[in-house]
Amino acid sequence: MAGHFTIELKQLRFFADHGMYPEESRTGNQFEVDITVSCRSPKKTIQSIEQTVNYVEVYRIVQQEFSRRRLLLETLAMDIAERIRQQFEEIEKVTITIRKLNPPITNFTGSVAVTYNREFK
Repeated sequence: MAGHFTIELKQLRFFADHGMYPEESRTGNQFEVDITVSCRSPKKTIQSIEQTVNYVEVYRIVQQEFSRRRLLLETLAMDIAERIRQQFEEIEKVTITIRKLNPPITNFTGSVAVTYNREFK
């Protein structure tokens, strides 16, 4: 039976202007992102980065997607998942959590988040 790898990128920080409200596009916001990618391991021992999911490339994809404004974090999460899958066909599952650290809600303390899970066949 084959094993599985889980590759995680945690607490990635970005400043971007995602959001539905006009002030969000003007002032921007801090975001934190966690990504978990699961894939089947090859039968032989991995000897090079080309045989696995390169987390540097995953980060680059997230960085590129964050540079394109979205109204909804749900849309952003779905687009990131799709781009990662296009780059790494061996991925079986991806989970993405995007937290908006300073949401524009009066008298609100805390953060808001969206988590997206996607399994690929």
